[in-house]
Amino acid sequence: MLLVEATWKEIESHLATSRAIVMPIGSVEQHGPMGLLGTDAMCAEIIARRAGELGDFLVGPTLSLGMAQSHLAFPGTISLKPSTLMAVVQDVVASLSNSGFRHIVFLNGHGGNIATVTTAFGEIHAHRSLQQDPENLNLVLKSWFDLPGIRKLLAEIYPSGHGSHATPSEIAITQHAFPHAVKQVALDPQTAPDGGFSDAHDFRRRYPDGRKGANSSLAKPEDGARLTEAAAQALVQEMAKYAKA
Repeated sequence: MLLVEATWKEIESHLATSRAIVMPIGSVEQHGPMGLLGTDAMCAEIIARRAGELGDFLVGPTLSLGMAQSHLAFPGTISLKPSTLMAVVQDVVASLSNSGFRHIVFLNGHGGNIATVTTAFGEIHAHRSLQQDPENLNLVLKSWFDLPGIRKLLAEIYPSGHGSHATPSEIAITQHAFPHAVKQVALDPQTAPDGGFSDAHDFRRRYPDGRKGANSSLAKPEDGARLTEAAAQALVQEMAKYAKA
């Protein structure tokens, strides 16, 4: 069930049997010449919605904007400051816990969110400890690509050229879900360089087309379908831990 397509009465009834919810979270940022700007948010939402169908649990609205400052030298990227993203996560958790949710799983599609969201969780738990709030609140951050079995599957599908940004896996997932938006672009070089960077301008200097270690042309819609199903099944198993109210 999607929270945004339910009434408050339906959510009240749902909370009587389960107090768990998945919140997809991603980013709007450049993903090279082939990847859609919304790729990270789209992947998290696609997988969460499919898992919700398979596992019959509640899926909240996608938090599409994330911490993407390293991509701001590319047009179209929208980034929240870490402090802003922390405040958003804290407000979302406060709202959901106020309704009665006690297991809040953020399904993440963007590596740049991990440190900030984890810090937000720390702030929430610190506040609750200082307020001596005894009621359990379980906050979980899971990146779809770190769900059980997914790294192994990625290595099987992409023995080389996967990289770490504008990867063929994330692009394949969006190709499967949005076939009308598939891009075919000549890449030069075929596999982008990899390495470190400092800020957004340094990222663009080092990786001028936006890819980092990736050969995006390896993306295929059929691989996206396979990855979506595998990640959704893994998320269902994760959510089974919180099935009871």
